[in-house]
Amino acid sequence: MADYKLYCMGESGNAYKAALMLELCRLDWQPVWVDFFNGETRGPDYRSGVNEMGEVPVLEHQGRKLSQSGVILDYLAEVTRKFGPKSDDERREIWRWILFDNHKFTANLATLRYLIQFAKTGETPVTEFLRARANTSLKIADAHLAQHPFIIGKRATIADFSMAGYVFYGEELTVPLEPYVNVLKWMDRIQAMPGWKHPYDLMPRGNS
Repeated sequence: MADYKLYCMGESGNAYKAALMLELCRLDWQPVWVDFFNGETRGPDYRSGVNEMGEVPVLEHQGRKLSQSGVILDYLAEVTRKFGPKSDDERREIWRWILFDNHKFTANLATLRYLIQFAKTGETPVTEFLRARANTSLKIADAHLAQHPFIIGKRATIADFSMAGYVFYGEELTVPLEPYVNVLKWMDRIQAMPGWKHPYDLMPRGNS
């Protein structure tokens, strides 16, 4: 039995954040596929036994069940002593970018992708609004990454893995990344890290 279990699905960029951290840290882990598209996360068994919030990812380790990708990343950084802060200032900077990611970067990219790719809504005023916000967030990240190879400086941290949750899904994003040269270079640096894998190579996919 693996030391870590991650309740996840390949389509979830939030789950990918945790899966990537597990893989880059070379931990003994296994994915537990969650059938989101057929309602598993909304069922009483999942909510009572895995996550009352009805979401992925959930990390199981040594009797703990942790949800929310930022919490999972922080936990793994503490346990492994890898990719975490080396000072209080770095800790605050990491959380500044994780909160930005959760509130604006991932929030807009992920919701837009879900509506177009999976809910099949087509273009609507809502998707236009989300795409505009996604591009604004990408511009902010691109300008920041023009000055830094990674989010908080010269080395990768959990802030990078949080921000990287959805950018590797390619055309599924429906937001072209080509204008954001520094974001692309940052993605290349992450891909060059030993152990990097695409989300669909780390986690099983559903019938999406």
